[in-house]
Amino acid sequence: MEVHAQVLSKAKLFSAASTKFGAEPNSNVSFVDAAMPGMLPTINEFCVEQAVRTGLGLKAQINLESAFDRKNYFYPDLPQGYQISQLYHPIVGEGEVLVEMGDGTARLVRVERIHLEQDAGKSIHDMDPNMSFVDLNRTGVALMEIVSRPDIRGPEEAAAYLGKLRQILRYLGTCNGDMQSGAMRADVNVSICLPGQYEKYQATQDFSHLGTRCEIKNMNSMRFIQQAIEVEAKRQIAIVEAGGEVIQETRLFDPDKMETRSMRSKEEAHDYRYFPDSDLLPLVIEQSWVDDIAANLPELPDAKKARFINDFGLSDYDASVLTADLDSSSFFEQTAQGRDGKMVANWVINELFGRLKKDEKTITDSPVSPAQLGSVVDLIASDAISGKIAKDLFEIVYTEGGDPAQIVEDRGMKQVTDTGAIEAAVDEIIAANPDQVAKARENPKLAGWFVGQVMKATGGKANPKAVNDLVAKKLQS
Repeated sequence: MEVHAQVLSKAKLFSAASTKFGAEPNSNVSFVDAAMPGMLPTINEFCVEQAVRTGLGLKAQINLESAFDRKNYFYPDLPQGYQISQLYHPIVGEGEVLVEMGDGTARLVRVERIHLEQDAGKSIHDMDPNMSFVDLNRTGVALMEIVSRPDIRGPEEAAAYLGKLRQILRYLGTCNGDMQSGAMRADVNVSICLPGQYEKYQATQDFSHLGTRCEIKNMNSMRFIQQAIEVEAKRQIAIVEAGGEVIQETRLFDPDKMETRSMRSKEEAHDYRYFPDSDLLPLVIEQSWVDDIAANLPELPDAKKARFINDFGLSDYDASVLTADLDSSSFFEQTAQGRDGKMVANWVINELFGRLKKDEKTITDSPVSPAQLGSVVDLIASDAISGKIAKDLFEIVYTEGGDPAQIVEDRGMKQVTDTGAIEAAVDEIIAANPDQVAKARENPKLAGWFVGQVMKATGGKANPKAVNDLVAKKLQS
């Protein structure tokens, strides 16, 4: 996979023009971006730093010397007639991504390289039946092209790899990972091989063991990527089984027709007439600068997940859910400080996430703050309220806001812990239902009916444990 990730920066790779998404067409375009005569590119140091940070986050080799090349081709949205990229000397070398699959297994996908390049503009074909339009706002935005080795063995692994890569980039703050806006997209290279040939490739790293590859261009949806890989693999298998040969080419995926179709023959490096960019000197960085970036890397997903499991006693699943993105992990960690981590995780995942999903909101839009949810958990832990009352309280806080402890006080929601009052309610229910008592004494499982009746009689405020204990005691006497 060749993943194109837009660098999260305020300015473009070789100009000071804004990278803000959604601006008026052609409003974020400098003379450099428009390739006006005499305009020279100037490297954006922060974009270089972001690429180095990404490489370090993927445990990759950082090349202290790299260089930019010109990749020559013509598109209406490429004003220069070439793209400034890095073919021969990329800034980042080999790295890796550990991908966790749904069945609990893990796969190591090697990253071959990461190079910096400038993005092209955007051609728009659906605004007029007779004309196409060009928006150059995206032209010159810094891209990191992250190229993996052919270690991915199927549609599910491809989606899992892209998801993990996006998670890491978001943690690092080097790309926002928004596939809808095109900030992250992928070219997917698909090939097939006979059973046993992939293992030979792994052992020898000889690509001849793999079939001819076809590239599916500009995929910006994980669901579509999975579908496209499956469709393309079936197409290639059908060709080979019919005695034909797969032709190396670039294809497009049509999700409506569930098919890939030929776009153009696949170019090789010599087709682009690569040569060193004459306007840019080789890029030389110092090891001390790289070391400073490494020293300030944030805690990455795998490390955070392991810490959550160790420090808060979470299950692997709960830790995975809570570390899926930075905002969720931050919300949980703020709420869990000094509290039962498992209880907090249960409330964040089941109650808060469930309600947010229902309302189509994200954690950043949550009406309930970590402090408010923490207060709800505290009230449960102190036996001030029962689990049932807690859910009612959560709903009030979610919809109306306010201090949970004060709401409980003002609305008389405190749990009844007075065993005398609870015992009186239990005695009343037992006395009123002698037939049910007889049945419960024969079948102890029916004691739950009495618990329910007592809870109902007390408006759900009785301490459930106290009710269970008293009902069991009374039925045995």
